[in-house]
Amino acid sequence: MNRCIRRYFTATLAAALVAPLVAQPQQTTINPPPPAARRAPAQPRARKPKLVVLLAIDQFRYDYLTRFRPEYEAGLARLLGGGAVFTNAHYEHFPTVTAVGHSTMLSGATPSISGIVGNAWFDRETGKQVTSVSDDSTLQLGGAATRQGASPRRLLVSTVGDELKMANGKSRVIGISSKDRSAILPGGRMADGSYWFDTQTGEFVSSTYYFPALPQWVTRFNAAKHAEKYLGGSWKPFDSKSNGKLFESFGTKADPAFYSRIDRSPQGNELLVLFAEAAIDAEALGLDDYTDVLTISFSANDRIGHSLGPDSPQVRDISIQTDRIIGQLLTTLDRKVGAGQYVVVVTADHGVAPMPELMRQRKMPGGRMPEELVRAKVQEALAVKYGPGQWVVGYSGPAPYLNHALIQEKKLDLAEVQNLAADTVRQIPHIFRVYTRSQLTTGGVNEDLVDRRVRNGFHYKRSSDLFIVAEPYWLFEKGGTSHGTPFNYDSHVPLIFYGPGIKAGRYHGRVAVNDIAPTLATMLEVETPSGAMGRVLDEMFSR
Repeated sequence: MNRCIRRYFTATLAAALVAPLVAQPQQTTINPPPPAARRAPAQPRARKPKLVVLLAIDQFRYDYLTRFRPEYEAGLARLLGGGAVFTNAHYEHFPTVTAVGHSTMLSGATPSISGIVGNAWFDRETGKQVTSVSDDSTLQLGGAATRQGASPRRLLVSTVGDELKMANGKSRVIGISSKDRSAILPGGRMADGSYWFDTQTGEFVSSTYYFPALPQWVTRFNAAKHAEKYLGGSWKPFDSKSNGKLFESFGTKADPAFYSRIDRSPQGNELLVLFAEAAIDAEALGLDDYTDVLTISFSANDRIGHSLGPDSPQVRDISIQTDRIIGQLLTTLDRKVGAGQYVVVVTADHGVAPMPELMRQRKMPGGRMPEELVRAKVQEALAVKYGPGQWVVGYSGPAPYLNHALIQEKKLDLAEVQNLAADTVRQIPHIFRVYTRSQLTTGGVNEDLVDRRVRNGFHYKRSSDLFIVAEPYWLFEKGGTSHGTPFNYDSHVPLIFYGPGIKAGRYHGRVAVNDIAPTLATMLEVETPSGAMGRVLDEMFSR
């Protein structure tokens, strides 16, 4: 009997199991529970959800929920009205970038434990730049299939999906996004499949890490050429506030330029939901009493935000259109899984800074300094002091990885070299703080918000020799805008739980995105993920 039929009959015939909710052992929490939560522990849940859906909206600042709230009328409106909305949720690490955010959501771990220290970094073991998911031992499946593949092998901790699979061996875990890291990292190392959009071919692709060939349902989906239905089309504003101007014309030729335009428009998010609906059917998600996990990360929002900034009409428009797209997905879940049978968690991987040019008009601080300038200054200063050589061998953003072999060869003290490099960077205008590897290793930092988040981002084996923080609203980009700082405009993100057993309302206490993983683990009665540093948000459980 195939899995879909088996799971259907299991769901139909199985009796409801009522089990007491037992809190799992936790590590030190980032945020202590509020007094009310300590006084009133959660009551038992009648039934575990059949499906957990994580919706990550890339670069979706918390204030997008409030600024555009009057215009939300579908998915976000439903979640805001019927879910537990945490208004003060933050990331507690640095840097606040895509890979780190996505690795945190369902692991609850900071980079200091998870090992995901950035989107990319210098790997000292192999002596080359790597990404958070690059894997030389795999190949891409689909699209340009001769490319190197990707995997979650650099993630050192478990996720909620991993814990479910270790607990019962039956749960299915699927990750979907436009970006490989956003599809791979939330699901964890035991996921049944992760899929991302290839802008070279317009196909959804995966990796030999998961299976030797793409599942037939994915091959059928790609053969249908869903992206090409947008040929000759355009991104049209949902209302008249843009004076009738088109935001993007997609073109009439199915080539990489066309697929890239789709990937930075609301239509890119539509494709993700269409693919997710196919996955729900093919993988029989949510059809029995073994809870499955589906993660979807909407990457188009991030691509638009980087180019145009959070105050652009395009960001407003895609935020509102994302509300409509999520509404479509919720309708599908109601029909296929059943209303009240699934839990949705909504968050974002980071916020974003306003455009520096706009900030100057507002008489606020802000500006630009190319990250290459920072590394060049370090290289120059070390060469002047210690002689010629390749002193900087790698990077993660502006942060340099120093040549430890050369330092050892010249019999220099590593801490001394790092201090000279740090002092050099501190002389650059608008640098806020510089931390050295030696300083973070010995714990020589204070306890304010910035220091704590930098410390949480430091992984001894993988991090750079310097951690560099620019002043608020200063960017290491030549154009557009970005994120990555420990400041609140980059750390403050939405956090919404929606589903059975969750008490709707607005919760204003400070919480962390790290709290998602232990909360879900407790709801699902599985072990807390191995590196989780958050707490259980039991104030939202129905009494």
